[in-house]
Amino acid sequence: MHRPEPNFNLAAQVLKQAEQRPSNIAIVYEGRETTYGEFAGRVRRQAGLLRDSGVCVGDRVGFLGFNQPTFIETLFATISLGAIFVPLNFRLTGDELTFIIGDAGVHSLVVDSELAPVIQSVKERLPCRHYFSVGDDVEGFTSLDSAMASVPQLDDVVALAAHDTLLIMYTSGTTGLPKGAMLTHGNIVWNNVNANLAFGAKSSDVLLTAAPLFHIGGLNVMTISALQMGSPLVLLRHFDPGAVLAAIESYKVTHMFGAPAMFLFMAQHPEFDSTDLSSIEILIVGAAPCPASLISLYGERDVSFCQGYGLTETSPFASFLGPERCLEKLGSAGLSPVHTELRIVDSNNIAVGPDVRGEICVKGPNIMKGYWNRPEATAKAIDAQGWFHSGDVGYLDDEGYLYICDRLKDMVISGGENIYPAEVESVLFEHPAIAEVAVIGLPDDKWGEAVTAVAALNAEETLTLEELRSFAESKLARYKLPLKLHLVPQLPRNPAGKVLKFQLREQLS
Repeated sequence: MHRPEPNFNLAAQVLKQAEQRPSNIAIVYEGRETTYGEFAGRVRRQAGLLRDSGVCVGDRVGFLGFNQPTFIETLFATISLGAIFVPLNFRLTGDELTFIIGDAGVHSLVVDSELAPVIQSVKERLPCRHYFSVGDDVEGFTSLDSAMASVPQLDDVVALAAHDTLLIMYTSGTTGLPKGAMLTHGNIVWNNVNANLAFGAKSSDVLLTAAPLFHIGGLNVMTISALQMGSPLVLLRHFDPGAVLAAIESYKVTHMFGAPAMFLFMAQHPEFDSTDLSSIEILIVGAAPCPASLISLYGERDVSFCQGYGLTETSPFASFLGPERCLEKLGSAGLSPVHTELRIVDSNNIAVGPDVRGEICVKGPNIMKGYWNRPEATAKAIDAQGWFHSGDVGYLDDEGYLYICDRLKDMVISGGENIYPAEVESVLFEHPAIAEVAVIGLPDDKWGEAVTAVAALNAEETLTLEELRSFAESKLARYKLPLKLHLVPQLPRNPAGKVLKFQLREQLS
């Protein structure tokens, strides 16, 4: 008996929620509430516009802009047609965007009017056939809202399989040119199945997104999942600690994703103590290890953290650590999700035992299809058995809990010893003068590389290298102690909250 294949197009799933809950709130943005019915209407009209502009199955549609409802509408309008969405980092220069837009072969580009000058400066070098602006009218761009008003909406969403590409998300390109990770409809759906099993998601949850949507953490830790579940999404244009606290209290937010630095800035805000946080069920933290002091600080307000580890290429979740063991397993990134596996391998790709450090590898239906137009890079990243090689160093304890030591490329080799900066950072961070710290290796004639601490201090504090070494010497082997200390106003971070160590190395080498 022939069984018809289900339509795995994520747009069909979200638009079904709109049919079932048309009057429920979909998105809250800058005080305006959009219902699921209104959201679905805008998605279908934009899909009609893109269709009439020549966008076909497999074509790429890009979006350059700050967090806003149109970002999400463009995503679902694009994939409704079976086309592929390309979110663009709004912090990139014109030259950087030229490479990505050209590499992806973007057919149509939707641009926030605030960022249009960046595109105008390189427009003659871009392959796009159509340019649409959001917000103010821009010379050389078609107003998206005006154009949408005069086209018939799309009625039927294109049927797709789980293996069809949904989006191409470019990695940060900390070394070399950025690569576009092809994430499929199946990748996104299975990631969210894993997440929902871990968090116990329900349609009555109220989720807040302040992390940038062009990053996998902002887009697919909770944002897409909220719309799949038919939940309300509170969306902020930018992260602002005071605005986040106000939104949590006003809209009774239950879930939020962020980097540790975001939650730290919220805790340091003058309104933190007076903000009602009682609606929060869980805060999901990723992009870097969460310090015990931050867990305890929020714990005093009866707010729990769920820590996660993942990458763009894993859609992103590769492990979870729930609140029930976050202090007992401090420093761990948790267990692999239900539908995903983890293992640690040596340099010969042989799995190692508990407590042995090696490269973290991930396998499951959330692993990317590959890198766009990069077959050699894909073959290097995903081995013949389907394991994705993360480039991160870690180990599993005897219960299978993952501990991340560092990036392979961030490891410091000093005097022939392998030193993992994250281990040193966790000790240095406990110094009362330090607000944030990063450890890097700098060239050294004697040791090959010198362990170097780069720190930003709390207000009115001072710190010398001798004081720092004295503080850490009882907790670290001597070869791990910093040989150099550089004080900076703040550490450079990417939009996901990760410290840009390559920038520090370039500046200080």
